[in-house]
Amino acid sequence: MADIVKALVDGGKASAGPPLGPALGPMGVNIMQVINAINEKTKNFQGMKVPVKIIINPKTKDFEIEIGTPPAASLILNEIGIEKGSGSPFKHKIGNITVEQAIKIAKMKDSSLLGKNIKQKTKEVIGTCQSIGVTVEGKPAREIQKAIANGDFDGKFS
Repeated sequence: MADIVKALVDGGKASAGPPLGPALGPMGVNIMQVINAINEKTKNFQGMKVPVKIIINPKTKDFEIEIGTPPAASLILNEIGIEKGSGSPFKHKIGNITVEQAIKIAKMKDSSLLGKNIKQKTKEVIGTCQSIGVTVEGKPAREIQKAIANGDFDGKFS
């Protein structure tokens, strides 16, 4: 039975300190090898928290690393260069993204979104925009969701 360690690390900046070091130490694996592998796999998510799962074979001390994707809200905030969402998203808007940026985020989160196709997954990402105070194409997120449903942006999904 494999040992599993789950943690949330800064993309490209995992260290042997908490939470990884203390969790990996008793497992007998080379901690620096694990840290270096995590940093290599998460370098594209710099500045974001990334979920990682380390699966360790207790007999051979071999390990496998699975990288999750950051939450959609983190990807959206990273896209507009802001640290955190709006405290009152319906009154105070903190930024704007394009439908193309929403599609890019939907593709990054592909396996963890519920939609059947990229169009539906993009609508999910746009729904997250609504909840953190981000407009899409300069309009409220709900308007863009309706426009996507009506086929107004179909050219961008091909």
